[in-house]
Amino acid sequence: MDIARLKQLAGVNEFKGYKEYVPENPSITASALRKKEKDLGLKPGDPEWFKLWFSRPFMTGNLGFRGRQK
Repeated sequence: MDIARLKQLAGVNEFKGYKEYVPENPSITASALRKKEKDLGLKPGDPEWFKLWFSRPFMTGNLGFRGRQK
């Protein structure tokens, strides 16, 4: 293993400038999730509730919450 590969793995690299800060407002997202939760009739602690609040679509590839199955 050479020094360049070790630097890459360690995250040691040349400074390329600051990235633009994009402010995010978590209350907007939380309000939208709360409204969806209320519309679907989910209760905190239900498996569907956890899927709604803790899913990460950018990681799982889910297109959205599919609803409660009865």
